[in-house]
This record gives sequence, C-alpha cells and structure tokens, in this order.
Amino acid sequence: MEFRKATMNDIETMIDLRKAQLMDEGAVADRDMEEELFHFFEKHLSDGTLIQYLVAADNQIVACGAFVIYHFPPSYSNRSGKKAYITNMYTNKAYRGKGIATNLLTRLVEEAREAGIKKLWLGASKMGRPVYKRFGFVETEEYMELNL
Repeated sequence: MEFRKATMNDIETMIDLRKAQLMDEGAVADRDMEEELFHFFEKHLSDGTLIQYLVAADNQIVACGAFVIYHFPPSYSNRSGKKAYITNMYTNKAYRGKGIATNLLTRLVEEAREAGIKKLWLGASKMGRPVYKRFGFVETEEYMELNL
C-alpha cells in the first residue's frame, strides 16, 4: 500500500471519499454538496490548514485521513495556540481490519507534532472509537482528545 499526501490534483477523489464516508456513517444524501466540498478542499489544501493522506492499493485510493489546523489564542498549556481536528478518516469496506486507519493516524499525529500542534481532537464513529482509544485519545463529553 502506498501512503501519500493529497495535492490539489486529488480534490475530486477527496470529494468522492468524503461522500462515501458520510454515507457509510448513515448520512442521507438529500442534496448535492460537491461545490461546497470542492471549495473547502481547495482553500484548505492551498493555505496549508488541511493535511490529508491518501492510501492507494490495487490501483485505487482505498482510504484517507486528515486534520484541519485551527488557531486559538495562545495559552500557558499551548503557547502556539494551534490545535487540529482529525477528520475524513475513512477506509473502503474491503480494506478494513488491515491496520490502515492506525497507520494513517500514526502519520497524522507525527505530522501534527512537527507542525507544533499541542492538541488533537475528533468526533469518533462507533467503528472508529476503539482505534482512537488504543492510540491514547481520551473521551470528553463531546469529543475524543489527545495531548501531544
């Protein structure tokens, strides 16, 4: 399997993966949102606030994972004020259970550390929750968090 960072050339693939993820989580596709997704990915990839990895196997993209960087006022526990939200964690059903999500998460956490991010947070699906717990994320009332 090949793990690589997404580029502007991958936006259409990222849109398809995001829609597949939402449908897999039970969302109802009651309207077209390709334009909104395109603008989101274009803006955040180009300004560096989105780091997304894609995983290729068998000549297709089978998984992805990302984080979005947010800037908050600096604090004593987070002098940079940077935090990141883990999102777009998705693996095609045929490739689940092979450690892809854990590998993606490892890459994302390392990338976040290198960017000076001190806290990661995410909203976990039932299926993803065990992966995040094993990784050290702690449940709060609303999210799961990991201090770096």
